[in-house]
Amino acid sequence: MRYIIGTRGSALALAQSEQVRTLLQNTYPQHSFTLQIIATKGDLQQHVALDQMDAKGIFVKEIEEALLAGKIHMAVHSLKDMPTQLPKGLCFTKTLLREDARDVFISRTKTTFHELGPQAKIGTGSKRRKVQLMKLRPDISVVGIRGNVDTRLRKMEEQQLDGIVLAAAGLKRLQVQGISYEYFPYTSMIPACGQGALAIEVKEQDATLLTMINALANTHIDQEIQIERTFLQAIDGGCHTPVGAHCKITEKEIVFDALYGNEDCSKMCDLHWRRPLTDAEQLPFEAAKYLIKAVQSHE
Repeated sequence: MRYIIGTRGSALALAQSEQVRTLLQNTYPQHSFTLQIIATKGDLQQHVALDQMDAKGIFVKEIEEALLAGKIHMAVHSLKDMPTQLPKGLCFTKTLLREDARDVFISRTKTTFHELGPQAKIGTGSKRRKVQLMKLRPDISVVGIRGNVDTRLRKMEEQQLDGIVLAAAGLKRLQVQGISYEYFPYTSMIPACGQGALAIEVKEQDATLLTMINALANTHIDQEIQIERTFLQAIDGGCHTPVGAHCKITEKEIVFDALYGNEDCSKMCDLHWRRPLTDAEQLPFEAAKYLIKAVQSHE
């Protein structure tokens, strides 16, 4: 059987999809797995800020249409880009791979984040990052930028920004050389829900493919992802509001960090919970309820 994997055409999307393709090809050598590039609205409108676009799923719609039409058999996405509701007939497999979920600070002048001078200009296209940067350093200026990793690195130089914030996962998957970066801890820069994880989307009726892929899943990582995604759905978060979460399940407890803010970024609340393993099912709902109430009480 020849399986076609749909992917965006950016260097990072191709690196991620190739990682999945290689894993599947090595595990199931009796089949062949090939990549097919599909351009999305989010790729074609990079001059528009994410929070100004009117639809969720701007990086996936065209790929999902190809999947539903049978032009491809599966799609690989960055999970953090995926809306909480999938089109009818599509589903995710269990989570196979997750890279480092942290955000990192890249300095143009090799200065650490806390050593930056007042009014330093930091580039990011994410409201989630913006509100947390302003909480850490109210004296800095946040500049909106978009694009792939190379584009943002170039814009940092062209616009003489003091630094930018990127996902560690992207830098590691691309094996970016020649730059140094500073990790933000989860407690001070909470990542996007599912950051670093790859989502594999297939048709619900494709039982054979679902079984093949799910057999390779990491159950521990999949449970952490499910908690983060359930929180995102419960809080109804997307590109228009700052929202993030990170879940880590240990042998003894669940460590859960999350944040939520209003659309204009004037109010933001976060939480840092440690809960028993038995709270896994209710935790994301309780966290969403707590943060929504906390933000509303400050408005």
